[in-house]
Amino acid sequence: MITRPQLHWFRMLFVLRGSVLPAIAPQLLGVTLFSALITGFHGRIWDWKVSLNFVPFSLIGLTLAIFLGFRNSTSYARYWEGRTLWGSVLIESRSLVRQALTLTSDPDAARQLAHRLCVFVHTLRHQLRGTDPAADIAPFVDTATSQRMRDARFKPAIALLIAGEWLGEQLRLGKLSPSLALPMENALSHLGSALGGCERLASTPIPFTYSVIIHRCIYLYCVLLPFGLLDTIGLMTPVIVCFIAYTFFALEALSAEIEEPFGEEPNDLALATMSYMIESTVLEMVGEQPLSPRPVSDGYIQT
Repeated sequence: MITRPQLHWFRMLFVLRGSVLPAIAPQLLGVTLFSALITGFHGRIWDWKVSLNFVPFSLIGLTLAIFLGFRNSTSYARYWEGRTLWGSVLIESRSLVRQALTLTSDPDAARQLAHRLCVFVHTLRHQLRGTDPAADIAPFVDTATSQRMRDARFKPAIALLIAGEWLGEQLRLGKLSPSLALPMENALSHLGSALGGCERLASTPIPFTYSVIIHRCIYLYCVLLPFGLLDTIGLMTPVIVCFIAYTFFALEALSAEIEEPFGEEPNDLALATMSYMIESTVLEMVGEQPLSPRPVSDGYIQT
């Protein structure tokens, strides 16, 4: 995820990192060169003059804009829902540690819960990105728990179960009354809801047919566009085609990028940074320093 202070308007014109221009540059260059070639041959393919004007392109362009707007809005809704779910993980983790510190008289027990929540957060991130959480959770687990996590298929669910076992243990030892345990169980349930929501987003993409329809229409539109503009604007045709193609290609590429918010593309969510922040805040509450190495940039953060 790219984060940086607001740039000057002139510098914004030349920003590459975090834009989708590098991803769409080949097809954008191809369409521009094709448009220049059509302009050079005055819209002729061998002896046939392709007679088109701007009217159908105005109507089709409006339809494409509506489709792209829908696709972009849907993708951003998924992105924002992912960010909201991770925000709820932060809120509920803090609430659980606070309740463990204030509703029980055992600081060591609260520290155990904080460690188990750190395990949950890191395993959730790694499950969403398909990576191995072993290095991140090693400081927080003993040998038995490490083996248990290693054998688990759905590691965040097991980590949440282990946190729930802590709550049951406090009840059995009489360190927490049932009435006080209820809000903590509710917080654990909210973490489970966040886990399920993240899994739903990760496993259910936008229907593929939307991408196919928009992709085909955009490319066909951009290939035919120079024939419709040539007789009206002449030598400026490649420039205008390049600008319009950039708009359509960029919106399509951006929608595809943020559709999967848990990936490692430049505009995806900064999960490593958020995981570290949650770890830091719960450990600070129990009087400990962060144990995981701080991500320098989460791969894509820039300040």
